Amino acid sequence: MTKKQVKNVFVSHIHEDDSGLKELKALLDENGLTIRDYSINSSSPNNAKSETYIKNEILAPQISACDTLVVYISPGTKDSKYVAWEIEYAEKHDKNIVGVWAHGEKGCDVPKALADHADAIVGWHGTSIVDAITGTQVGYQEPDGSPTTPINIKRYRCS
Repeated sequence: MTKKQVKNVFVSHIHEDDSGLKELKALLDENGLTIRDYSINSSSPNNAKSETYIKNEILAPQISACDTLVVYISPGTKDSKYVAWEIEYAEKHDKNIVGVWAHGEKGCDVPKALADHADAIVGWHGTSIVDAITGTQVGYQEPDGSPTTPINIKRYRCS
């Protein structure tokens, strides 16, 4: 029997997507990865009101304890100031940053910080998510798991 991998993961999401976290953990478990979940959700809520306190005393230590920040991508994610802050914090602390399209998501805008800093964005496929969390897959996928269409960007010459 193959021993399951274990990773410390913080899942950045909006509270309306709490139900998807249970599905995500089950999918990972089915595909050989157990996560120690450091996320803040309805099963481990905080009642703090101060944004500074929430960021520095609750979120920062949880993200610091993790190997990977997973961003659960749904239509409301892109507008969350906390999701954006969590991504920026993870980037500053050299965390693996993985976007995972929400189960059943057909496509929506991703948070700008995720587009700027993601090591991988993957569809709802267990092996792809596990590979992205463990760092063996990088790159970007559409929600259905197909490769993302390349974006043409203007190149500048160094002087």
